[in-house]
Amino acid sequence: MIFLSVFLSLVEPSINTLLALLKNASVMFVVMAFFIAWVVCWLPLAAISAFKLNLQINKPLQPEQKIPLLVSLYLLAPLILWGMNWLGLGSFADYGLVGNISILGSLLLGLALGVLGIAVLFLCQFWLGWCYVEQSKLKLIPGILLPISLVALFVGGIEELVFRGFLLTTLEKDYSIWLAAIISSLIFALLHLVWEQQETAPQLPGLWLMAMVLVVARLVDGNHLGIAWGLHAGWVWAIATIDTGELITYTGKVSEWVTGKNKKPLAGLAGVVCVCLTGVILWCFFGL
Repeated sequence: MIFLSVFLSLVEPSINTLLALLKNASVMFVVMAFFIAWVVCWLPLAAISAFKLNLQINKPLQPEQKIPLLVSLYLLAPLILWGMNWLGLGSFADYGLVGNISILGSLLLGLALGVLGIAVLFLCQFWLGWCYVEQSKLKLIPGILLPISLVALFVGGIEELVFRGFLLTTLEKDYSIWLAAIISSLIFALLHLVWEQQETAPQLPGLWLMAMVLVVARLVDGNHLGIAWGLHAGWVWAIATIDTGELITYTGKVSEWVTGKNKKPLAGLAGVVCVCLTGVILWCFFGL
C-alpha cells in the first residue's frame, strides 16, 4: 500500500500535465496522439506475431498472416479509446456506441442493406454477361460463412468505432460535420495503404466514398453506429465470401476499371455506383 501511494504521488503530476495538454490541444493533436499511442502499443505484439508467422519484409502478406496482425491491432483500439475516455476526452456513447437494444436493430438493418447491395451489384453483372459463378465452388460456402461473418462484424465494429466514432466526433469539435467527414474519410482510405499498396491504390476513391456513405449512415441513425457498423460488416462479409470462395470469374467483356481492378469492386465503376446508390437510399428513405 505504501509503495502504491508513493507511485501514485509520483505519476499524478504527470497525468495532470498530460490531461491539461490534451484538453487544450487542437483536435489534430488529439487525433495524432491516439494513432501514435495505438501503433506504439501494438508494435511489441506485431514483432511477436511477425516472428511466429515468419514474416519476410520483401514478400507480400498472405491472408493467413494478415489476419493475426489485424486482430492484434484492432483488439487494442477499444483499450486505447478507453484510456482516452478515462482522461476525460470523450466516451463510447459520444462516439455513437450505445449499450441498448436499439443498436441491434440498426446493426441488422445495415447488415441486410450491405449484403443486399452486393447481391444486386453482382446480379446486374451476371445479367449483363460481365461475370459468371463458379458452380463447383458453391459447396465451399457453408464452411466459410460463419468465420467470415465473425471477422466482418469484428472488423466493421472496430473501424466504425475508430473512424466514424472517435475520429469523426473529435474532428467535429473544430470543423463542420461535412469537413470532418471529408477529413476522416480521407484518413480512413489512406490508412488502408498500410497493408497492401498495389491493390489498395486503385481503390482509394472508392474507399473514400464508402467512408462518406458510412458517415451518412451514422447521421441517419441518430449519431449512433448501428447502421454504419452493419453496413460495413455486410460489405466486408459479402466481398470476403466471394473472394475466399473464388466464386466469381469475370468474362472480360468490359474493362476491369468497370468491374473492379484486381477483382476489387471498389476499384471499379460498378462498385462505386453501388456505394453511391446505398448513400442515396440512406439519405432518401431514412432521412437526415
